[in-house]
Amino acid sequence: MIASVHGTVLAVRLDAAVLETGGVGLLVQATPATLAGLRVGQPGRLFTSLVVREDSLTLFGFADDDERDVFETVQTASGVGPRLALAMLAVHTPDGLRRAVATEDLAALMRVPGIGRKGAQRIVLELGERLGAPAPAAGAAAVPLAADHREQVVEALVGLGWPLRAAQDAVAAVLDGTPDPVGLDEVPGVLRAALRSLGSARA
Repeated sequence: MIASVHGTVLAVRLDAAVLETGGVGLLVQATPATLAGLRVGQPGRLFTSLVVREDSLTLFGFADDDERDVFETVQTASGVGPRLALAMLAVHTPDGLRRAVATEDLAALMRVPGIGRKGAQRIVLELGERLGAPAPAAGAAAVPLAADHREQVVEALVGLGWPLRAAQDAVAAVLDGTPDPVGLDEVPGVLRAALRSLGSARA
């Protein structure tokens, strides 16, 4: 198994990145939040999970080993393959998924494209305690995101194909119009929330 890759980032696409390691360019599928942390021409490191099929070898990359572990665990539920597992981590953090399963929050699970009510019920039933307990929710309000970090989220959204104005409006809506700021003090959290907002608008 390829547990991680480290090398120069050659390219960042909408759903994947290419990292050169040992003279070989590896295509790694990843979530938008993970891809937003990579820069072309700079060194990058991803924790990985290799999915082997009869006709393909697909490498999935994650910001840390916890994301990778959750990615592999959720696939033990019926009907959850690697693409859906990656979509779940694009919408929710690992602890967000743990909390949704532990509290049987079907609405949170159904925010993931491809998961309906029956699918959410099955995930809750089958995963049970496999994901482990979520970390306690932070009691204090999050620190406002710095201006340069706001620009980083906007830049990531534009890089993913969204118009500049739409990206700016989505980030503003998330940071200025969210009553519960928990999880919005870091770039990945804001990026996930902005993607959910843009996805709802597109639908």
